[in-house]
This record gives sequence, structure tokens and C-alpha cells, in this order.
Amino acid sequence: MTSSDDESTFGDPGDALRLIEREQVNTIKHVTPDPRLMYWPWGLTWLISFGLSFLRYGPGGETLVDMPEWIPMTALTGLLIAAGVFTGIVGARASRHIEGRSSRQGLMYGISWSVGFTAMAITFGQVSDGLSDGALSLLWGGGTVALVGVLYLAGAAIWDERDMFVLGAWISAINIVGVLCGPGWHALVVALAGGGGLLVAGLIGWWQRR
Repeated sequence: MTSSDDESTFGDPGDALRLIEREQVNTIKHVTPDPRLMYWPWGLTWLISFGLSFLRYGPGGETLVDMPEWIPMTALTGLLIAAGVFTGIVGARASRHIEGRSSRQGLMYGISWSVGFTAMAITFGQVSDGLSDGALSLLWGGGTVALVGVLYLAGAAIWDERDMFVLGAWISAINIVGVLCGPGWHALVVALAGGGGLLVAGLIGWWQRR
């Protein structure tokens, strides 16, 4: 064995360290979904559906844009399903090479979203009779946003993600403000601050990945 065989191919140990760090970053990027693909579908869902709700059930029960009553709720339901399916596919594709504890955590977290929304829909469906249009809109809108905020906070605790915790806290805070402001205003607050916040979160996450 020659002396050159014993020598590292790196002229400087720092080169090896930098290579390891680059490979770690590349691995994280490979198994972590693009934040834009995870946050923007939900941001657009809230911006559109709650925007429609605000136009149909404005402050004080005023109808700002005359449209059938079923449009805001149908838009919210359809867009929530579409966003959930889309982000589920993106998350599954990103984590298909992950095994063990992280894979189980991701699977259970994804199931938690489905179980939570299903339980909420069944519960609200049983208590919605007799409520005014404004109260009904506030119940479903406030409940949906509250559940999303809590799930983001839970996800932050699972993966120790500070940015996700900040987002979950922001969503919870603006939801409380909107509920206290009352029907109509809640939809406007969630559409702009909630939907806009999700769009900004996706953009910030994408920039940090770069």
C-alpha cells in the first residue's frame, strides 16, 4: 500500500465537512415537500371560500353580492377536499423513501386531519338546525379554522418546527379575533389574514429551502 492510499482525497478536512453538510441539506430537501405545495392550496382555499362567505353573509347580515346561499359552503367543502387530497399526495411522494418512526409519525398526523374534520362535520351537522345563516357560517368557519390551528400546533410539537408553531399560533389568534368580531367579519379576517398568512408561510418556507 502506498502512502497516497492512506491520504484523504480532500486536501483540507474542512472540505470533507462541507461535503457532508451539503449532502445532509440535499437529503432534507429530497424528503421534505416544497412548502409552497403544502401551504398554498390551503391559503387559496381560505382566500376564495371565506371571501365568498364574506360577500354573501356580510357584517350585520348584509348581502354584499347576491349569490345562492349554497355557493360559499359548497366552495369551502370542495376546496378543502381538493387541498387535502393534493397536499396528501405531495406529502406521500416526499416521504415514500422514509421508514421507521418518522414515517409512522407522518401517517398518524395525516390520519388525524381526516379524523378531526370528519368528527367536526358530523358534530356540527347535528347542532346546526335552527341557527341563523350568520351563526351557521360563524360556527362552521370558526370551527374549521380552530381545528386547523390546533393541528398545526400539534405538528410543530411532533417535529419541533418553530415556523409551523408560529403559523398555528397565528391562525388560532386571527380566528379568535374574527369570532369575537362576529359573522361576516370573521370570514373577512380569515380570508385575508388566514389565507394570506398561509400564502406568505409557503413563500417564506420556499425561500429558506433555497
